[in-house]
Amino acid sequence: MMKQTITTICFLVVISTTGFSQPVYAYLDPSTGSMLISAVIGMFATVGLVLKTYWYKVKSFFKKTPEKIDKQ
Repeated sequence: MMKQTITTICFLVVISTTGFSQPVYAYLDPSTGSMLISAVIGMFATVGLVLKTYWYKVKSFFKKTPEKIDKQ
């Protein structure tokens, strides 16, 4: 019973979204997808390079150093 209800709801959602769709006045050429993927890969590479470059500074910032007690 539950499976039939979910199937009916999914069917109605698909029919309503395709039935009320508006025309889109845009053209995305095939190279747009690869351009977006390249941009995402470039961002990850940049973040990785920055972390690699400043790793020791970041590590020392988060590392807790014990307080030294002066013996006098």
